[in-house]
Amino acid sequence: MADNSYSALEWLATVSQMATVMTRLRLDAALYEPAKPPERGQMGRPRKKGKRLATLTQVVSDGETVWQRATMKRWYGQGPREIEWVSKTAVWYHAGKAVVPIRWVLIRDPQGDFETQALLSTDLDLSALEIISDFVQRWQLEVTFEEARAHLGMETQRQWNDLAIARTTPTLLGLYSIVTLMAEGLGATKRMRGRQSAWYKKNRATFSDTIAWVRRYLWATANFPMSSEQDDIVKLPRPLVDRLIEALCYAA
Repeated sequence: MADNSYSALEWLATVSQMATVMTRLRLDAALYEPAKPPERGQMGRPRKKGKRLATLTQVVSDGETVWQRATMKRWYGQGPREIEWVSKTAVWYHAGKAVVPIRWVLIRDPQGDFETQALLSTDLDLSALEIISDFVQRWQLEVTFEEARAHLGMETQRQWNDLAIARTTPTLLGLYSIVTLMAEGLGATKRMRGRQSAWYKKNRATFSDTIAWVRRYLWATANFPMSSEQDDIVKLPRPLVDRLIEALCYAA
């Protein structure tokens, strides 16, 4: 394992004492059996780990590995998905770091669309399918963070003050929630159509459609000073304003 894995192991050992941790696991991670209780009269420090186990890479390539099949109701926003899995418990350990008992889960795709991956949980009582289902739900969080970066500028602000940095990100995530709630309250989610493109078909409106709809509503209802219709020349007719709003609400 690389040095960054050692630091991750140290962090995992600390956090797992306070709450359940679920995360990805490297296929070449060093896993061990739990240490056996010390024998009566045994001298010296008790062992922290037992026998070294095969790496998950070896488990994947082992022809005797028994894979089980299951159909997940949701798979990263793609609907039902059939997967194969195998799971066991082990101890994750590196010299000088705390021992972390884990349940690992290997997941592979019968159709071969995605590479075999491994997950871990510090809650040994959770089943493999519970771990997979809970981990897949993080997709909603990842989408939220990505859309907040793309459309609200999260993590792009240039600030040097620690308090400003600590305040800006929660404020932007709060703005994300306000935009979503406004669109829901105005009934936008029921009658809003997301913009389509030749290379990306959307079944539902995304956050870019939602924030554009809210902008369109706010700008269209604003009281812009207009040229009088009785004048000889109408400098900015209302239909033109509406078309400008329609174009700018996505470009803003």
